Amino acid sequence: MTTVNDPLATDLNTPVTDDEIFRAHEGGKLDVSVPRAITDSRALSIAYTPGVAKVSRAIAEDASLVDKYTWTSRLVAVVSDGTAVLGLGDIGPRAALPVMEGKSALFKTFGGLNSIPLVLDTTDVDEIVETLVRLRPSFGAVNLEDVAAPRCFELEKRLIEALDCPVMHDDQHGTAIILLAALRGANAVLDKPIADQRIVIAGAGASGVACANILLSAGAGDVTVVDSRGILHEGREGMNDVKAELATRTNKTGLRGGIAEALTGADVFVGLSGSTVPEELIASMANGSVVFALSNPDPEIHPDVARNHAAIVATGRSDFPNQINNSLAFPGVFRGALDAGARKITEHMKLAAAEAIFAVAEEDLSADYIVPSAVDPRVAPEVAAAVAKAAKEDGVA
Repeated sequence: MTTVNDPLATDLNTPVTDDEIFRAHEGGKLDVSVPRAITDSRALSIAYTPGVAKVSRAIAEDASLVDKYTWTSRLVAVVSDGTAVLGLGDIGPRAALPVMEGKSALFKTFGGLNSIPLVLDTTDVDEIVETLVRLRPSFGAVNLEDVAAPRCFELEKRLIEALDCPVMHDDQHGTAIILLAALRGANAVLDKPIADQRIVIAGAGASGVACANILLSAGAGDVTVVDSRGILHEGREGMNDVKAELATRTNKTGLRGGIAEALTGADVFVGLSGSTVPEELIASMANGSVVFALSNPDPEIHPDVARNHAAIVATGRSDFPNQINNSLAFPGVFRGALDAGARKITEHMKLAAAEAIFAVAEEDLSADYIVPSAVDPRVAPEVAAAVAKAAKEDGVA
């Protein structure tokens, strides 16, 4: 396996203490730096008045110059209403802020992008859209984060329509991108084509729906989605519009029932629901199965138990092999979109990102290495280049 210099490496065998966590968050995790020092009157007159007036006049005459002479084209707004924060649920915007600050820190560390956390004290889609439309001159892209389903689907759609810049709900598409990359890696190890696989997704929220969509776009043979009431299928009662539409494109074999019926003979399990899956259900899957138990902090099944039956196992945790982590996707996706001057993020750009992540790991693939490390410095530049190329091919740059 290729050795990668990991500047963020820690001793995972040493438990992280509560005191260490809280001390690291004191005063927040972000700061604003000034790239050109203001140390004398000359520097002040250039950075501020009177010199800045020349730049403002130039932008007033040609609005496109804002991208050259301000940080807008390199600034991502990280936006949340605090309704679906990590595994904590609806804890509100203030409690969501440490997570958004963390997201901004990852944007800078891995993508070289500035970002501003914006937590909004409203859950009204109209109000959120109006707020971001009014703020549009201040940023170059929007990363939606921790917005509850099904409202997140409408919010993302409305923002894509209202804003002339990249918008992506990372809980949906960042998860989907890295999931597809991981499955590409697993299938390369097992020498299995995705077109021949029956894939079961437990969870029909934001990430579950997006994962189903990207897997179908990538040519998955059959995708079965299960929510708390059972398998999504046409005609089932109790489904919202998003689930009802998804049911028309999934479950090709017409299964009925719950997770037990779905997993029998399945090739791939993707856990995104926070539920527990008994060992006997994993044992009922096909030979050479793949298990992605992605709920955090507690996977649907312990990876050591899953390995008794599955050929490849992945989780969302850093203390087991094959961590499926969104940070492999979103910094490079937004960097590539902004590098290309893209107006939006297309399905092709997401597929290109997944392929780029897979390509970084391809030479060293094994059952315990199907995706790169979450802190591999090679990933974001490769993803950015692939996304920018796809944006130009799609005509959105």
